[in-house]
Amino acid sequence: MGDMSTRRSRRPTIIDVAARAGVSKSLVSLALRGDEGVSDATRARIRQAADELGYRSNSLARALVQGRTGQLGVIVTDLRNPYHTEVALGVETAAEAAGLGTFLANGRRDPNRLAQHLSAMLSLNMEGIVVVSSRVDYSVLAAAAKEVPVVVVGRPESTPPGLDSVANEDEAGIALAVDHLIELGHRHIAFASSSTRPAAMARRRGYEAAVGRAGLGRHAAQTIPDGPGRSAAVDVVLRSPVTAIVTNNDLLAIEFLDRAVELGIDVPGRMSIVGYDNTDLAARVRPRLTSVDQRGPALGETAVALLLERLAGRSADRHEVLFPTLEIRTSTAEPGFLPR
Repeated sequence: MGDMSTRRSRRPTIIDVAARAGVSKSLVSLALRGDEGVSDATRARIRQAADELGYRSNSLARALVQGRTGQLGVIVTDLRNPYHTEVALGVETAAEAAGLGTFLANGRRDPNRLAQHLSAMLSLNMEGIVVVSSRVDYSVLAAAAKEVPVVVVGRPESTPPGLDSVANEDEAGIALAVDHLIELGHRHIAFASSSTRPAAMARRRGYEAAVGRAGLGRHAAQTIPDGPGRSAAVDVVLRSPVTAIVTNNDLLAIEFLDRAVELGIDVPGRMSIVGYDNTDLAARVRPRLTSVDQRGPALGETAVALLLERLAGRSADRHEVLFPTLEIRTSTAEPGFLPR
């Protein structure tokens, strides 16, 4: 009984299809890949046998043998951040338009895990790989770029030769947020970041430059750590004598919004808050979040365009920069509180 159960649960193979249709294994292979040398009647009999058995041809295995998969690999830092999801969706949309599929892997903010995913993508013969992360080591990226076209979306510490990149102009994005707050009448503006990665540090520099141009003091440039001290660091900024906070991403901005409710701090009456990324979450929270739109889907689509150029023979490296816009919603308003 045990053997019969095993046989029933085993995935049907091309040999099973051949036996059921009464033809050779090679003829089944020819029929399933659409070879013109197989008659219509024989092809129909083989397809019927395959359907009855529930057989699925292993297109990936065949592609590995042929050296072409028709697939792009997409590796993201953290799928919990909707910005990374939106970039991945942009990659998928552009890949589909080019007749390519996508394989997605989540690095969970771990450089070792990201490197493992990149290695796995290479072993699967991806046509190209999009890395939506600045956390992959230089040497790992350099080695990968020698095998297939690789595009990094974001700002790595440094970019090895043979690799393309596409990034957002972070300094300009933060300047849009600060200038908006200044136009509203704010003169006491803080910057809060949950990261010390290159993009976050560029946004911090953009904040410092923007308030400097306006002749304002740098009231706070606070790094919000992970772990036990995180809520205390958020409270420090919210309880400071500033009237507006610019954050380095939407997730942190929403964390500030949530904590402001708990502390009885009115947003935007007492405190205006600006996010960065303009993810779908920004339009769903209350108050609706003003946020810098770094055009995540467009970043993904641009990455695919760069990969396709590499596949077409381009050898010179390209590093594209997309300029963001500001989506103004109801989390920012004229200051209703003037610090002493």
